[in-house]
Amino acid sequence: MIVKILSSASSDFHGVKYNDKKRESGAGELMLMQNFPDGIDEKSKQEEVRNYFKSISKSDKVKKPQFHATISTKFQNHSKEELTEIGKHFMKEMGYENQPYIIVFHNDTENNHIHLVSTRVDKTTGKKMDDSFEKLKSQRALQKVLAELQGVDLDKELEKLLKYKYSTAKQLELLLERSGFKFIKNRENDTAFDILKNGVKQKTIFDNQIVFNSKSDSKRANQIKAFLNKYKEVYSNKVFKVIDNREAEGIEDDQTKRNATPKIEFESELQHKMREMFGIDIVFHHKDGQQPFGYSLIDHKTQKVFKGSEIMKMNEIFDFTKEKLDIFVEGPQAIINIVPGQIVTQKTVEKVPVENGLFKPNAEYNKITCIERYKASGRNGVGILKGFNLKNGAIASSFAHDSHNLIVVGDNDADMMVAIERIREIGGGYVIASEGKVVEELALEVMGLITNRPHEEVDAKVAKMKDIAYGMGVPKGLDPFINLSFLALTVIPEIRITTTGVMEF
Repeated sequence: MIVKILSSASSDFHGVKYNDKKRESGAGELMLMQNFPDGIDEKSKQEEVRNYFKSISKSDKVKKPQFHATISTKFQNHSKEELTEIGKHFMKEMGYENQPYIIVFHNDTENNHIHLVSTRVDKTTGKKMDDSFEKLKSQRALQKVLAELQGVDLDKELEKLLKYKYSTAKQLELLLERSGFKFIKNRENDTAFDILKNGVKQKTIFDNQIVFNSKSDSKRANQIKAFLNKYKEVYSNKVFKVIDNREAEGIEDDQTKRNATPKIEFESELQHKMREMFGIDIVFHHKDGQQPFGYSLIDHKTQKVFKGSEIMKMNEIFDFTKEKLDIFVEGPQAIINIVPGQIVTQKTVEKVPVENGLFKPNAEYNKITCIERYKASGRNGVGILKGFNLKNGAIASSFAHDSHNLIVVGDNDADMMVAIERIREIGGGYVIASEGKVVEELALEVMGLITNRPHEEVDAKVAKMKDIAYGMGVPKGLDPFINLSFLALTVIPEIRITTTGVMEF
């Protein structure tokens, strides 16, 4: 879990305005308003809330009275209710228990997070709140809250990790990093290392306290190898790049957001299942987000770190998928707009969500790709689709007029790639994917266009898949498969997707 204190450019309490915009767009939900006077509540306009903050924050000594923080969990590890409870206790630890503050939950990123907005001017005395070493204080406050609410004892956790068997300092560093710790050289002593958690030093250890263990465990290695061989036939071994961009989430300033460094990881369903079922954590090694060159394995059952080569070759286990879905964005983009009730499309030019220079799809702006499927040319065009409204998943079809190439739409690359790979495996058809898994499929085993199964069975399957698509956000007045099948047909105006990219007519 990450906490950040966000900068405030003025005394105008932009944090309130920012979060209100999120609420208006459906990306935010007001979870709590604390210590406001009668007449100011969840129904009040944001101007009223801002004006109240400004009225109690008039002080010549406080240039930036707004207190604005975010608390973010990885993916959906904590619900909005859990985050709100953590936020309440966090504000108490920060000394804001009696101050007016709001907590707003955001659902517009892969990581659940909350925003907390208050004032650094004491509403009772008019004096400045103690904000010395505020960032460090916030890290310690969050640690204390997590310990109280969730029983997270960092000292015990750290001592347990240090008792694991590892053969190199790099393995120890990896082990600590996977649990959220940072392992760095002590600045004052070359023989010492500092272990930090969210910027707070937890422990200093010395060279002579680190015990390396290079003894092999062939019995356990063979067990793990057997697990991998068995379950790679059950769960997907496709590996996808995942970007953890929590450092940039919630930042209002575009320049600061661009400068935030995202954390890149590589993940697969098989990897998740090994961790979930057996406590075996597989970690891929890569440089600058390029395809992994190796892996390590942390076995929490035997408390040992293995080199990947001790188990089996990485490419014998995992299938690495090359990314071909990126759209580099500079300025407004041409958008394929679906016209309700019709198969024609309309072109608009709009600003779209961007992350690290790449288009970041969402429920409003889906990503669409058309992939050549006859000559293995590798050609695929990628565009931006509006009006399909698909959320938390992808839909793929090999039934795409007139050339019947593979056409895929989604709000995230991982699910799009899952759908693409499944289409290939079944020889063509319809596939719906969500959260890294195939939700439903219809194989069209004859050229990816026709099935030999009875029409009653096919009708029932298509009806079921339509209901799933509608449940994922596709408008009810839209046939998800019929509309998708016409989006690559270039004789229909006015803008289409092809294997070479977006074409306008």
